[in-house]
Amino acid sequence: MKQRGALVIARLTFKEAARRRILLAALILGMAFLAVYGTGIFFIRQDLVKQGEHLQRVVALPIYNFLAQSGLYVVSFLTLALTVLTSVDTVSGEIDSGSIQALAAKPIRRWEILIGKWLGFVAMLTLYLLIMAGGVVALTQAVLGYRPPNALRGLALMWINELLLLNVTLLGGTRLSTLANGVLAFSAYGIAFIGGWIEQIGAFLDNQTAVVIGILTSLVMPSEALWRRAAYEMRSALVDALPANPIMSSLSVPSGAMVIYAIFYAATTLVLAIWSFRRRDL
Repeated sequence: MKQRGALVIARLTFKEAARRRILLAALILGMAFLAVYGTGIFFIRQDLVKQGEHLQRVVALPIYNFLAQSGLYVVSFLTLALTVLTSVDTVSGEIDSGSIQALAAKPIRRWEILIGKWLGFVAMLTLYLLIMAGGVVALTQAVLGYRPPNALRGLALMWINELLLLNVTLLGGTRLSTLANGVLAFSAYGIAFIGGWIEQIGAFLDNQTAVVIGILTSLVMPSEALWRRAAYEMRSALVDALPANPIMSSLSVPSGAMVIYAIFYAATTLVLAIWSFRRRDL
């Protein structure tokens, strides 16, 4: 019965998220992005073909890898934005409106309610990520004849990244208002983003202080570290042979220990969200 209760909540959460215009807008914008991406790489391919076979061998593969990673980065951002926008009020909004009391009054435990909502969002976000990331990889393969190496490994890291931000948002929703929770989630992502770039530029300039600042930022919020590790996994070997620059290269690569830390971070925030929700006055 406990598992059924969580699964029922998961199904209702998925349906509610699908009913919202936010999800529809994300799908429409996602399809528009794929159309723009596919058109853009088609004309880039045409121009490279005109340059001759030698230039293609030397330049094309690093460019294709850069284009694929840029497309997947946009997909990661769109999925992260969808994560926050659809889940930011799933707890706080229902507490403020009083609708959560209807569920809490039934013979179902609070942890089942939260886990059910989590499962519903995970199913939705996983489907969206597969559609969008699969679209980028498929277009790159069809138009450019190129597939990023270790694509599945990179997509797995992107998926963990979405779960991490989802768990942070759910935790914030158990104690903060909807607006404050949204600010917290996007601010945490923004801090992680700028910290990651500080670390990259610091590595490029051989500035260890900047690198340490970036690492400390990743410990506070490891979302950008997960993306940079995913980009490192999907990099082309030819990119490493090019002169180092902070855009095309992973100059400061998050270690496997950072990935394990991020997984532990995501699991801990989910446990804390359940603990906090169980003790929240409704």
